[in-house]
Amino acid sequence: MKTPKRFAAAMLAPLALVLMTSATLHAEQPAFTWTHDDPGLEWLDCPPYFPQGCAMAVLQGDPSEHNADIFLRLEPDSDVPLHYHTSAERMVLISGKFEVDYDGQEPVVMTAGTYAYGPAKLPHTARCHDAGQCVLFIAFEKPIDAPEGRP
Repeated sequence: MKTPKRFAAAMLAPLALVLMTSATLHAEQPAFTWTHDDPGLEWLDCPPYFPQGCAMAVLQGDPSEHNADIFLRLEPDSDVPLHYHTSAERMVLISGKFEVDYDGQEPVVMTAGTYAYGPAKLPHTARCHDAGQCVLFIAFEKPIDAPEGRP
C-alpha cells in the first residue's frame, strides 16, 4: 500500500511533466503589455447602437475566436443600451466611474480597480458617469459579440 506522500509524488510527477511541456509551448509567444492610453493601440468603432464616442481596442487574440481581450472606452455621461453577450465577460475598470445593470440584479457602480463578472447571455445596460472617460478591460471566453436587446 502506498503512503500518502508516495501517492502524492506518483500523482504529481505526470502533472509536472505536463506543466513543463506547456510552459515550453507557451514560451514561444512573446509577453507584452498595454496601457489604456498607449499610442500604439488601434481603436475601432463599437456597434452602431452604442453611444457616440464609444471605441474598443483589441489587446490580445482575435475577436472572432475564443479568448480575446479588449479595452472598451466610453465618453463621460453616456449610456450603453440593453444588450447581451454569448460569452461570459470579466471586466476591470481602468478609469472613470462605470455603472452596470444586469437584468434581475441591483445596479453596481464600479470605480477604478473594480472587477465584475457578467455571465453569458445575461442582458444588461451600462452607464459611464460624468467623472471622466471610462475605460474597461474586458476578457471574453467566446468570440466577441454584443447583440442588442435580450436573447
